Amino acid sequence: MIENVVLVVSDTLRLDHLGCYGNESVRTPNMDSLAERSTRFTSAFPESLPTIPVRRALHTGRRAYPFDGYSPVKWDIVYLPGWEPMRNDEDTLAENLASAGYQNGIVTDTLPYFAPGMNFTRGFHQWDFIRGQQNDRWRSPRTVTEEALSSQGDPGELMRNPHGTVPQTFANIGAMEGEEGTSTARTFLSAIDFIEENAGGGPFYLLVDCFDPHEPWIAPDRYYELYGDPDYGGRRLMFAHYGPADDYTDEEVEHIRAQYSGLVTLVDSWLGRFLDRLEELGLTEDTAVMLTSDHGTNFCENPRRVIGKPSYSMYPAVMRLPLLVSVPGMDGGVCDEFVYDMDVTATIYDLCGVEPSQGIDSRSLMPLVSGGGGWEPREYVTCRYGHDLCYIDRERWMITDVDGASWESFDLSSDPGCQEAGWEAGEADRKLAWERLVEDAGGSLPDYRGRPRTDAIGR
Repeated sequence: MIENVVLVVSDTLRLDHLGCYGNESVRTPNMDSLAERSTRFTSAFPESLPTIPVRRALHTGRRAYPFDGYSPVKWDIVYLPGWEPMRNDEDTLAENLASAGYQNGIVTDTLPYFAPGMNFTRGFHQWDFIRGQQNDRWRSPRTVTEEALSSQGDPGELMRNPHGTVPQTFANIGAMEGEEGTSTARTFLSAIDFIEENAGGGPFYLLVDCFDPHEPWIAPDRYYELYGDPDYGGRRLMFAHYGPADDYTDEEVEHIRAQYSGLVTLVDSWLGRFLDRLEELGLTEDTAVMLTSDHGTNFCENPRRVIGKPSYSMYPAVMRLPLLVSVPGMDGGVCDEFVYDMDVTATIYDLCGVEPSQGIDSRSLMPLVSGGGGWEPREYVTCRYGHDLCYIDRERWMITDVDGASWESFDLSSDPGCQEAGWEAGEADRKLAWERLVEDAGGSLPDYRGRPRTDAIGR
């Protein structure tokens, strides 16, 4: 039995931007070093999207798909099917580990955790919410200058909603000084505090949930300049309007990608500091470490030239997740089996020798990590994001909506990167995909299109 477990989630971290997955330009030496002693999964996918549905599945080990009984909360910042609190009738991984004597901690700057009533701290003895990411309601937008706002658009228009994403982001970053002041650095420094406080005191479980490299795409200069032109004179966009990049030049898209790559390296750098401290404390030999993401994002490398992650764009850049599982005493390697992000939950239960008090949908990855057998291969994976669905098997990658009225399909044998627009799957393929999507949903797919959000929602 492993003494301790650390799970690191890096929001919007694209698999193809890590050296250990073949990228030769983005610097990720610490993730690459972790990969050398890990099982590196090449076919890991989210079971639902985006941020909050993913966390619900990670915390419970049960699928959020297909978002039955969706009930939004007031005063939130996102309203999508599946984006809702932890339910009181569900047990959580942290609660069950607490009952088994684990000291549990969560350190995060992922702002959707902060919405009133989301209930994600259940089972954690220590938690630290690092303030200031994106439009976290932290600092006053009244402090933001017109000069700062003008880099993102018309200041007057932007200040029509002073608590909107751009003014609030500028207010927040204005309160951060230097690299150590970034929320990424503060997240990993807090994680270091946790392991220092709990080293040698009994088993612990630590969830480090880092919001970078999610937008706003503003990397510290020394990280941006690894990938971008320091004399770039175009628009410096922190955010992109999700959809076809018709409003952006190629140079602007490349500038955004350089900022994103800089944030990837920022996360890698501070992850490295955390892992170094884990080793200095003598914890490496009895601590399992896992690294994954919730999703990636698009930078126009798809048939529609989409940037960002609108729900209909569940292309490989969004859906393919990095997943590294390092277990002391295990040699690691590469695994191509279909797995879900939520499978880390059952894996942690397995490593800790703890049984969930309720049933779970996730499956332990230990048979794949140990090479001991006992894994039953999945033939396919399914995912829901908003009102759209994704079905993937070894031959086809298919995107549709909740009534199956429209399909975008790719033949993976000839187009593994899903680049060729206009290919149509046959009727038999669509029928099989639809049957499996519905079967995984328990027989029906709830349709929330046209439904009002809720009353008295805060803005």
